[in-house]
Amino acid sequence: MATYIIGAALIAVIALIIRSLIKKTKNGGCIGCSDNCGCCHGHCSSKK
Repeated sequence: MATYIIGAALIAVIALIIRSLIKKTKNGGCIGCSDNCGCCHGHCSSKK
């Protein structure tokens, strides 16, 4: 029984993370810095 509860909680957390990433992408954000300055608006070049 506890295995199912923990599994369900884990699936819910993963679903929330994916939902957050999709929302961020739809709002014009980047999921991660991939040296694509068009995506992060040049913030990558200041870190190099």
